Amino acid sequence: MNNFYDVQRLLKQFGTIIYVGDRQIDLELMEDEIRELYKNNLISNQQFQSGMLILRSEKRN
Repeated sequence: MNNFYDVQRLLKQFGTIIYVGDRQIDLELMEDEIRELYKNNLISNQQFQSGMLILRSEKRN
């Protein structure tokens, strides 16, 4: 994963589309979903780490 849209595509593969309208809340919900996918062994450690880094970077911007 290289950018925010890659994270969205990953979540979409699992049927998750997040759009509340508030960017910060969207990012927090996406982090929660990435954590749940990792916790349930549905994504790799690499995907988890990349996704979290991208989302945290987006939060700072």
